[in-house]
Amino acid sequence: MWNWMMLGLESNRVIGLRMAKLMRGGKAAQREAHRMVSEKMFAAAKAGISLMAGASADKIVAQYRKKVAANAKRLSRKQTRRRRKLR
Repeated sequence: MWNWMMLGLESNRVIGLRMAKLMRGGKAAQREAHRMVSEKMFAAAKAGISLMAGASADKIVAQYRKKVAANAKRLSRKQTRRRRKLR
């Protein structure tokens, strides 16, 4: 149950970070939108395969949490100098 609750909380943070990025617009927002859709399709396929292989629901939620944590880290870090110069 803990994994499920934490996934909900962590996902909410990533949704907020993604919305902020998408609202800024530009090429970075476009890349994020494409990345978001492809990640979701891949994650759903991976979850289906894991279920067919006999994985528990908690194991699948743990997989999602790992990806959500990576997205939160990527979306919340500050821009690099190179990115700032390009703007």
